[in-house]
Amino acid sequence: ENAQRDLDAALPALEAAMKALEALNKKDMTEIRSYGKPPELVERVMDAVMILRGAATGWQEAKRQLSDSNFIHQLISFDKDNISDKILKKIGHYCSDPNFQPDIVGRVSLAAKSLCMWVRAMEVYGRIYRMVEPKKKRLEEASIKLNKAQEDLRQAQSKLREVEEKVEDLKRQYDERLKKKEDLRMEAEMLETKLDRAGKLVTGLAGERVRWEASAEKLEEGMAYLVGDCLMAAAFMSYAGPFLSNYRDELVQNIWLKKVRELSVPCNPDFNFAAFLARPTSVRQWNIQGLPSDSFSTENGVVVTRGRRWPLMIDPQGQAIKWIKNMETSRGLKIIDLQQPDFLRTLENAVQFGSPVLLQNVQEELDPSLGPVLNKSIIKTGGRMLIRLGDKEVEYNPDFKFYITTKLSNPHYTPEIATKTTIVNFAVKEQGLEAQLLGIVVRQVRPDLEEQKDSLVVNIAAGKKKLEDLENEILRLLNAAEGSLLDDEVLVNTLQSSKTTSQEVSEQLEVSEQTEVKIDAAREEYRPCAQRASILFFVLSDMGRIDPMYQFSLDSYIELFNTSIKKIKEKNPNSKIEERIIALNDYHTYAVYRYTCRGLFERHKLLFSFQMCAKIMEAASKLNMDEYNFFLRGGVVLDRETQMDNPCAWLSDASWDNITELDKLPSFHGLINSFEQNGRDWQQWYTSASPEVTPLPGEWENACNELQRMLIVRSIRPDRVTLCATSFIINNLGTRFTEPPVLSMKAVVEDSTTHSPLIFVLSPGVDPTNELLQLAQTSGMAERFESLSLGQGQAPIATQLLRNGVKNGQWVFLANCHLSLSWMPQLDKIVEQLQVRKTKEKKIKEKQKRRQDKRRKREKES
Repeated sequence: ENAQRDLDAALPALEAAMKALEALNKKDMTEIRSYGKPPELVERVMDAVMILRGAATGWQEAKRQLSDSNFIHQLISFDKDNISDKILKKIGHYCSDPNFQPDIVGRVSLAAKSLCMWVRAMEVYGRIYRMVEPKKKRLEEASIKLNKAQEDLRQAQSKLREVEEKVEDLKRQYDERLKKKEDLRMEAEMLETKLDRAGKLVTGLAGERVRWEASAEKLEEGMAYLVGDCLMAAAFMSYAGPFLSNYRDELVQNIWLKKVRELSVPCNPDFNFAAFLARPTSVRQWNIQGLPSDSFSTENGVVVTRGRRWPLMIDPQGQAIKWIKNMETSRGLKIIDLQQPDFLRTLENAVQFGSPVLLQNVQEELDPSLGPVLNKSIIKTGGRMLIRLGDKEVEYNPDFKFYITTKLSNPHYTPEIATKTTIVNFAVKEQGLEAQLLGIVVRQVRPDLEEQKDSLVVNIAAGKKKLEDLENEILRLLNAAEGSLLDDEVLVNTLQSSKTTSQEVSEQLEVSEQTEVKIDAAREEYRPCAQRASILFFVLSDMGRIDPMYQFSLDSYIELFNTSIKKIKEKNPNSKIEERIIALNDYHTYAVYRYTCRGLFERHKLLFSFQMCAKIMEAASKLNMDEYNFFLRGGVVLDRETQMDNPCAWLSDASWDNITELDKLPSFHGLINSFEQNGRDWQQWYTSASPEVTPLPGEWENACNELQRMLIVRSIRPDRVTLCATSFIINNLGTRFTEPPVLSMKAVVEDSTTHSPLIFVLSPGVDPTNELLQLAQTSGMAERFESLSLGQGQAPIATQLLRNGVKNGQWVFLANCHLSLSWMPQLDKIVEQLQVRKTKEKKIKEKQKRRQDKRRKREKES
């Protein structure tokens, strides 16, 4: 036992040396081998290792053996039981060196320290092993003493019991100390966990700090303006809906804000209704759903979605209907109109189940049965909300929404309707229409670019929505947390996860927005086309002021615009962008002229051409608007006391009024003096047969451009204005815009679509039947041509004819529609179904195209 105990005394050092060797790797060996001239201690360690291995001492031999990949393994498996006395003696000299200590060697090299530990362990083990052998001999002697020791053992056992009792007491004390140690360990782990959570919490909220500080500062500033802003927003919501943007701006900037400041009510000087009541993410989502992106449309969107009264939208161009359908389709939108016999039943179901309802195409009066819905006449009974519709009470679902639209461009609603609904004017704006038309032209010319743009808009909107949701979730968790935030592991983990996701989304957003800027720059090249098309549409819209019959659909105009783009693509497939834009503007301008002239009275065609010319020149900044307005309105004298007397007896008072007012324009200063000094010359010009081409008296011939010359003609010889206007159009647009095309029935049919009817507005005694029959014969449609003269009892026959025509591809001609006015709403419904069918067909084609594109892509990849 003594021998074994002596041997065991050497084992800890041996095991420590073995572990140190196992910890060494190739890198450590390379570290020692890399010495050109090793430190003295490292060299001594390596000499000692070489002696133990029975090799020659010296650094070169050591480096050679260190290069052996099994060097460490050989040391671990070294035969330590057979170390010779000679080697032990040599090693003893090294180990007796006070500097040959692992700690000292470790200061020079950690790898050498492990080898030093191994050398010392081998020396100790070998030395002790030499001492074990003699001790075995003494084992026999010890056995003799064993018997005596056993007797002593019995005596000692009695003492042992006493010791055991003491040990039990000590064990109990030990267990208490051990328990205390465990409690301290658990507390330390908990503190470490809290410290880790605190780090995560600080890291997670660090990014939010800047935003929250900015938001807090903005909210504090907004809080000071809250009363005035709420007052302005309430006024805007209540009164501004029916007005166009210029009137809204006038109300807000020049009337309401001014009055609010006079009354010292705190209000944001840069008050913006849309920014005050709508989130940017919501507005972007509306834009994706079809709401134009201009500020006027955004304000309309806020009024519709935030108003307490149901919206009644003035929507002559279908902008609002398109947006509402896209926005509410996912919630099961129900579409009704007052011509449907069961519209009230559909409304009842929607009220009960919380579905949105769109009542379209209303006129200036609403059905009285809608009163309870418009007034929100809700009765609360026993925790239930009820509303009376007709003769029954229906349970009211708070999720119910009600939208009303009218196609009337300028309806006159009674005060009762105005108080029951929120009237919102959705008349199309130039900025919004221009953006739509830009999308159309780019989609036709560069479909890849527009698809990228659409995809980016959706991705950016989704990303910003996700960011907002994450921020709200962080605030919700912080608000709902109870006690210390560090104790809520779910909160900290969610915060960390949200932070990671937020960073990823922010990076994606940054890349997407940079890409969007590049795409927008590429799209901008086509803006002149969209701008010209937008101008021309509003020229068409203005024609409604000349005659109420002139109402032009935006959908049909967009069809015409698409046709123009296709024609130009076919004619100039490889032309440069600049050339294609010029060609498209030229072609589409004349296409609009040709298309519109078919529906204009003869006396209005020149007026239409002149309006087109003026608006195009105005957009190009080639028209002085003060001079143009004078041309339209003439001169009105407000103060005749200060007016100079007419020096020319041959000049009428009305003409002199025009001259005196014309003299006030910058380009015409001195015109009155010219009449005084050169009255005879002006009279000669006045009496000429063609004053519009006769040189003007004096310096005015060279001083006036074409429009200014027209102003003088308009002032003195208004009978020649038509000729001047014709010349003006020819010089700026071309001769063809003063020569209305002859009506060709064939061209009309070619330009039409199968989903929109052709309407013939006829003068008394005119009948297009023969022309249509001839066209049907030349087109191969004679056998599929059906005609019917409407009148009493003919409505069912007409309905059946239309159904058969849609099914079999026939031409249906309905004459004398004015004799069946009561059936016209039903005809409108049939036409609307054609439009719905067209939309469905378009969606099916788009779906098929996407499938084909995916199939081609897979084939290309494979």
